[in-house]
Amino acid sequence: MRQLRPVGIIGTGKYVPEKILTNSDLEKIVETNDEWIVSRTGIRERHIAAPHEATSDLAYEAALKALDSAGMKAEDLDLIIIATVTPDSAFPSTACILQDKLGAKGAAAFDLSAACSGFVYSLATAVGFIQNGMYNNALIIGADTLSRITDYTDRNTCVLFGDGAGAVIIGEVPEGRGFQSFDLGAEGSGGNLLKLEAGGSRLPASQQTVEDKKHFIYMNGREVFKFAVRVMGSATERVLTKAGLGKEDVDLFVPHQANIRIIQSAMQRLDLPPEKCVINVDKYANTSAASIPLALVEAAEEGRMKEGDTVLMVGFGGGLTWGASVLIW
Repeated sequence: MRQLRPVGIIGTGKYVPEKILTNSDLEKIVETNDEWIVSRTGIRERHIAAPHEATSDLAYEAALKALDSAGMKAEDLDLIIIATVTPDSAFPSTACILQDKLGAKGAAAFDLSAACSGFVYSLATAVGFIQNGMYNNALIIGADTLSRITDYTDRNTCVLFGDGAGAVIIGEVPEGRGFQSFDLGAEGSGGNLLKLEAGGSRLPASQQTVEDKKHFIYMNGREVFKFAVRVMGSATERVLTKAGLGKEDVDLFVPHQANIRIIQSAMQRLDLPPEKCVINVDKYANTSAASIPLALVEAAEEGRMKEGDTVLMVGFGGGLTWGASVLIW
């Protein structure tokens, strides 16, 4: 059997828009308050894209930083995958728009839609391509502009979401390093719990769908919370077992940044102290596919990972989906 190449992260970058929307700002828009938001979600502020900024623009800025971090040029890329639920348009893909903007003429490019789990899904896809020799270097970006599909008259959802992009470049790494395992899954039966109902072939855009606010995020928060707590634990256990590791081997835990209570529940299940967990939900809120890479890149920039550390990433999202990965840094 042919030995698969070890594949890991060789460059990182992130971007968030300049505008910050604080909880105090939201108090002036809807009936809510800072104490309520912080106590239930851990969120204090979120970044909001400027009117001229689309998802490809956020992705572009993050991509430039990742390329610089890896010491690479855009033409060195073989593959670009953007995980997003807020593409610039239905087609062309946001990845194709970015490919052109970067000048990565030789790269294949496509978008992947798995909501907040999209970044891990994209990593698993690209790692497979590189391990089998089809490609050598891939740019993977989680990017979302959720402010475009957020109803700022709905106090239950508008406090939760923000915009941003996190990028990594993956390629061959030394033996013993890189991605060790993945666990991906879905429960399509829960699709109605978290959705953007209109705008597709089932319910095309119309005056009625706009008036009925069906182009905004709908979420059954209570049920999604229960799913998240359950799946964060089970996916974590499975992905560690696949890697031949135990929870005591985890050096850094990078969870999807949706809600501080969900993160704390996962930490308790893993018996992890706070210093082993990356938490930035207070600064960025839930940025969907950008959530995990923003946290990962920030941890890298802060020097929280050293060579040989075991990094656990796990997320959940619309679909319903989940994705987990173990990486030796």
